[in-house]
Amino acid sequence: MSPDHVPQPFRSPVNFQIDYASELNPQQHSAVTAPPGPALVIAGAGAGKTRTLTYRVAFLLEQGIPADRILLLTFTNKAAGEMMRRVADLLGGDISSLWGGTFHSIGNRILRRHADLLGYPRGFTILDREDAKDLIADCLDEAEIDLKASGFPKADVVADIFSLAVNTEKAVARILEERYDYFSPLAPQFGEVQRRYAERKRATGVMDFDDLLVLWLKLLQEHAEVRERYQRRFQFILVDEYQDTNKLQSDLIDLLAAGHHNVMVVGDDSQSIYSWRGANFQNIHQFPERYPEAKVYKIETNYRSTPEILLVANAAIAANVHQFGKQLTPARKSGVKPVLVTCGDASEQAAFVARRVLELRDEGVNLNDVAVLYRAHFHALELQLELTRRNIPFSITSGIRFFEQTHIKDVAAYLKLVCNPRDELAFKRLAKLLPGIGGRSADKLWAACNAERGTRNAESKSKNPIAETLQSCAGRVPKKAATAWAQFTATMAQLEAASVRGSAAKMIRLALEADYEAYLQAHYANYRSRYEDLEQLANFARQFSNPEEFLTQLALLTNLEAEDDRPAATDTEQIRLSTVHQAKGLEFAVVFIIMLCDGLFPAARSLGTLEGEEEERRLFYVALTRAKSELYLSYPLVRFTQGRGGDAAQQPSRFLDEIPAELRDEWNLLSFNPCG
Repeated sequence: MSPDHVPQPFRSPVNFQIDYASELNPQQHSAVTAPPGPALVIAGAGAGKTRTLTYRVAFLLEQGIPADRILLLTFTNKAAGEMMRRVADLLGGDISSLWGGTFHSIGNRILRRHADLLGYPRGFTILDREDAKDLIADCLDEAEIDLKASGFPKADVVADIFSLAVNTEKAVARILEERYDYFSPLAPQFGEVQRRYAERKRATGVMDFDDLLVLWLKLLQEHAEVRERYQRRFQFILVDEYQDTNKLQSDLIDLLAAGHHNVMVVGDDSQSIYSWRGANFQNIHQFPERYPEAKVYKIETNYRSTPEILLVANAAIAANVHQFGKQLTPARKSGVKPVLVTCGDASEQAAFVARRVLELRDEGVNLNDVAVLYRAHFHALELQLELTRRNIPFSITSGIRFFEQTHIKDVAAYLKLVCNPRDELAFKRLAKLLPGIGGRSADKLWAACNAERGTRNAESKSKNPIAETLQSCAGRVPKKAATAWAQFTATMAQLEAASVRGSAAKMIRLALEADYEAYLQAHYANYRSRYEDLEQLANFARQFSNPEEFLTQLALLTNLEAEDDRPAATDTEQIRLSTVHQAKGLEFAVVFIIMLCDGLFPAARSLGTLEGEEEERRLFYVALTRAKSELYLSYPLVRFTQGRGGDAAQQPSRFLDEIPAELRDEWNLLSFNPCG
């Protein structure tokens, strides 16, 4: 880029409409009024990140930078729209020409002008996830890959793997090796499907969601005139939530800013928690290395939490080696100390949370301002049951409660069919899990099994009535499903065995090991987490005396949840249950963080590397900083662990040991009941 295209330093003096010094704190003011050049803004939790970005845009406009020369990249269009609305309110002018939006929306906007240079029509269509899955399925058929014989996954899992490879800029074979080792032997077939998928998209003039970034980068890399055009246009680039960017997004930013380096990235390295979906912590951590002239601005005044909560949060993150050191400082007055609550087991932990929630409601706290956070959804199994028993309304951030998830309902169907051989819905749900059996085939097989059962002697004392019925109907099964039907029949016979039939926990584990684990691998990219859910469901089922009682409780839970999902006419207050990942960006007056056991939070599978442990610590930090006024940290002393064959003593999370004792109060529910 020639020197005449490099923006000059800000003009001075300027008659500002906004009194930046009075409307911002000193740290925010320094970042907002930063001179041209690269800038890294480390904005701590609750420190006014959005306000800082908004005023930065206003400051650039007041310096005479044309709105259409500013690029604001965010992770949601809502965030970009809100910032632009605020800027317009501040300045009272039209800034509609400012380029603001998600990476994908900006990529789409640019590709609409230049897609023909890459062999695509400018009027290309964008595949949604379902369309992309269908096209990949066509490529699997075209490549003559027998999913059943080869163990190759379904199209939606393949789509997830391709997407992760694209966004991390890694080969598919490497992604398989790192995250899907059970598919590694199939790497050549994955490569062939990927090639066919790319060819089909180009031939039909369509792009998937990831192509909006991949092809945008390709356009800039391969076409100098286009690259220089947008390097000149975007004189100032601002990036929100920079800690969540992936390698592909980072490369786009660096290429666009290569000529002038007028890039300001805003984020919090201590809240980088999405490596599992491709986010690259190194983007923010190595920014000063990629831009040696960069200035680092820290915004550390927290307007959300009490001093006592911030002392705990600062202590919790201190052990991380790879971070930009900062200390959140409070703007609020003093409050109560966070409380560490030691419980006997998971049920006692659930009872404590429920009792304390009821007390909070009596104290005038709105239930909408109370959250229970955890590392994984299965950590809240006992709590969901306890809240339901006590008629305490709750919602779950994911939108689907644990017991309503597809894989939970699939496995429950095995138990339902054993308990009630006439359960048509359970039969059809299981039948349709088998290859080659769709809705119509399932209907015919149900009719055949019903007829077969009707011809049997009503007084038959068979120990395996379901398995025998399935075996009798084997001749009606489509050839493609014959082997799977035989396995299904064998599994049902095992579930009907007297040694298994009386235990819901045993039945769940047997169904998982015999049939369903292979199904999970083929159908879900997050196979391991779903498998873990089902293992914990089996642990949860141990408290019920028989499968019928277990299924009754599940039905009561899910029916109540369905009612809760409807708009309430009067009482709309609900406490929030959420994983920490899904609670990022939210805040609550009162926060409970439960199941703080080593191996649960932090998760055992993340502890093999320093990077993994540090991300878990960042996740704990995110959880702590959601709390505004009250914070409760709890763990059970005992928990059922299948691998150890029974109840096992739990070690408190290593993260709790890193919080000095003087910063917290301690309640031991074994000898002291603070809830009275």
